[in-house]
Amino acid sequence: MELWPAEYEALRDEARRAVRETMGLLRGEPGTPPEDRAERVRQQREWMKRLYSPVPEAVERRIAGVQCRVFRPQGAATGVFLHFHGGGMMVGAPELNDTANLDLCRRLGVAVVSASYRLAPEHPFPAGPDDGLAVAAWLIEHAEGEFGSSRLLVGGESAGGYMAAITLLRVRDQLRAAHRFAAANLVFGVYDWGRSPSQRGIRPVDAPDWLDPEGIRFFTDCFLPGMSDDQRRDPAVSPAYADLRGLPPAIMTVGTSDHLLDDTLLLAVRWRAAGNAVELAVFPDCPHGFTAFPCELARRASARINGFLERALDNSID
Repeated sequence: MELWPAEYEALRDEARRAVRETMGLLRGEPGTPPEDRAERVRQQREWMKRLYSPVPEAVERRIAGVQCRVFRPQGAATGVFLHFHGGGMMVGAPELNDTANLDLCRRLGVAVVSASYRLAPEHPFPAGPDDGLAVAAWLIEHAEGEFGSSRLLVGGESAGGYMAAITLLRVRDQLRAAHRFAAANLVFGVYDWGRSPSQRGIRPVDAPDWLDPEGIRFFTDCFLPGMSDDQRRDPAVSPAYADLRGLPPAIMTVGTSDHLLDDTLLLAVRWRAAGNAVELAVFPDCPHGFTAFPCELARRASARINGFLERALDNSID
């Protein structure tokens, strides 16, 4: 089994350098997290705002009661991409991905709706997924009249990958409408809230990563308070343990340094075994969030994602 093409081998050194340099610039001063949970959440939210990239082309709008940032192409859209931002279900906002969402809108001619779903600990499970389902249901009903296309895509990064997967499952089970989505773009998501081996620190490489086991435990406890690991593996909570039949084609992207590596590997194999098309895109020596890093492997990852979504819009995925 080859998880990545041989040509990636020559790009690994550059990726490792980019990881060291980028993380060194952005990590900030190390320190012991405050014991008070509310203060720790506040500090993490303030830190995350440094990564926001708001653009004037985004339009703020409430859809199904959920605040969203909307990007429209010139003319009728080729499709509508429902996007969910990352942040461990605890921090973050759609502005994290404004630049990427604007590029996707212009490159593929899709409208992009990025949802500002409710966050823990103020709003633990199932508040965020409830918001995701509400926006998805509205798009199923109104996308063609609003944007000129009924062709739907869904995706997100990190916690946004989780939101995309759990939204698809709810659309299938509660709306019987998974067939309305042409594809899913699941980027280094968390799919096993019972903490997969890599989440616990058992990774194939000992390399820098934004995530660590203690931080993962913290945002998991915020999102799913009072639950054991086994309870967090309930299929209604963790997509990796769900019945995955009848879902659309998906591309799943992750790096081998990511503490969420095993989540993607497990979900991808089970997605395919359930009879769905899946493209597994694994990138060596790349950490969580690597698609934003200045290196060739990050550019290759973005190109694969764009190519996959373009084929989904053309209905040409094998």
